[in-house]
Amino acid sequence: MTDEKYLQVLGAKVLELRMKKGWTQTELADKIGTKHPQVRRVEKGQANSTINMLRKIAKALDVSISELVET
Repeated sequence: MTDEKYLQVLGAKVLELRMKKGWTQTELADKIGTKHPQVRRVEKGQANSTINMLRKIAKALDVSISELVET
């Protein structure tokens, strides 16, 4: 899998989990201490997030990092 495709798969997973919570991008951004454009970039597969950002996203969505990044 290419890096680009991997980021798209990761982004789709974040979007899916966020939608299950019924949260907007702004609500998730508030929970992880960032702005909604960053969440949008992650969900679109346009952001190569740091492990710290992935940890925050996983914690907010109540999943493990491994669950978040599995392909």
